[in-house]
Amino acid sequence: MKKILAVTFLILLIDQASKIYIKTHFNLDDSISVFPGFKLTFVENPGMAYGFHFGGIIGKYFLVIVRICLIGGMIYLFKKWLQKGESNYLLIPMAMIFAGAIGNLIDGMFYGLIFDSGTVYDASIDRWIGYGGISKFVSFGEGYSTFMKGCVVDMLHFPLVDWNVPENFPIIGGKHIEFFKYIFNIADSAITIGAVFLLIFRKKAFPNGLEF
Repeated sequence: MKKILAVTFLILLIDQASKIYIKTHFNLDDSISVFPGFKLTFVENPGMAYGFHFGGIIGKYFLVIVRICLIGGMIYLFKKWLQKGESNYLLIPMAMIFAGAIGNLIDGMFYGLIFDSGTVYDASIDRWIGYGGISKFVSFGEGYSTFMKGCVVDMLHFPLVDWNVPENFPIIGGKHIEFFKYIFNIADSAITIGAVFLLIFRKKAFPNGLEF
């Protein structure tokens, strides 16, 4: 249990500290180069990891509920796994996924209540609308939106290929090619790395197969 709590707390601490710093020091869409192939680029995401979203405000509510159910299910599984004495090959990656889910849930549930500005949904045009300026903390409940309507803060950007193709280049001339274009955060990274570890060490994580 101590290892699960330690991993979860550490990831949440880094995740929330990085998000709060970016939101209170960057304008939306600001981008600074840290070194070639890595930028800090501030975007807000109303949906899932890596910028995917759907369904407007209903889709956002749905994702929050899914995250809550996922976290509740993982708490149940942790209890069973600890009772059975499962190995760290299972517990540590799952703790990373658990922490990542909580990290993004915090943004979606509470950031609209504690910051004075943020991306909001405009039902009249069925679009999420950004904002200007740098966000500041406000008294709880006096923020830019209401419970469950906050947006996830993303900032990690790895444009390993960033190329404006010359106009005279066949077929793709004049286009901009970027890889990897998706912008994400520490919570997303924890979920992805945890899932990759489970895949790599699946035989040690699930020596008797997947059991619930």
